Amino acid sequence: MEDYRKMKKYLAEFLGTFILTFMVCGAVSFTGGYAGYLGVVGIALTAGFTVAVLLYVFGTVSGAHCNPAVSAGMLIAGRLSVVDFMGYVVSQVFGALAAAFALYGLSKSFDAQYQSYGYDLVGLGTNGYADTSAFLKINVWGAFVTELLLTFVFVLAFLCVTAKTAYKNVAGLVAGMAFCMAELFGLVLTGAGINPAKSFGTAFVKAVFGDVKALSQVWVFLVAPLAGGLLAGLCSLYFYGKPRKKISRKETDEKEALELLEKEETTE
Repeated sequence: MEDYRKMKKYLAEFLGTFILTFMVCGAVSFTGGYAGYLGVVGIALTAGFTVAVLLYVFGTVSGAHCNPAVSAGMLIAGRLSVVDFMGYVVSQVFGALAAAFALYGLSKSFDAQYQSYGYDLVGLGTNGYADTSAFLKINVWGAFVTELLLTFVFVLAFLCVTAKTAYKNVAGLVAGMAFCMAELFGLVLTGAGINPAKSFGTAFVKAVFGDVKALSQVWVFLVAPLAGGLLAGLCSLYFYGKPRKKISRKETDEKEALELLEKEETTE
């Protein structure tokens, strides 16, 4: 039974990350990027809506992390075991890879004349800095700090809003808004990675088909978001503490019996 529960959680993380990568990177790639048909606001809203929907769909199954940075924050906050952390990250990476391959395949179904519209249909929404920066040509350290801070803000919001059951009705809305906010700020700088699995999956698939530029820069979009997630986990731990261990009915009965026995021995 325990193995079945784990597999169900890992499958939820795989599917959730697939959907997130497919929707967000597809919106960037197929509409001309931040300056295209959807624009910064449209892409950011797509990303925020997707995160919100996933939290309501898979929240009770796996927590709907769909992001190694979120899982890292959960690990530090004491809300995820090391074994589950590794299982989540593997599932998330494979979900992002599957989505990136799907996007590449979908791009090949378009008529060749789409290339004349002035944008790269197989861009896959990869992230970058310097010459591959979305607009402002931010340098490597600027990109690192941007990714760290944006991920910190998003993951902190995610951790705090899911820390108490009292917030469960609005958790998806708040997490989605936080992700949308981070995307609005970061899209014109780095393409707003904020998710190591998503960034690696798209960069890897582009490298498979001949463009290694994004993969050569992907370390920034792996290390910085993970660092931001870890910092958010520490802050969540400070504000909310570790979750209390749930005591089963059997443990409660045993504790009551032990206290009663000790009381009887004292009276004798």
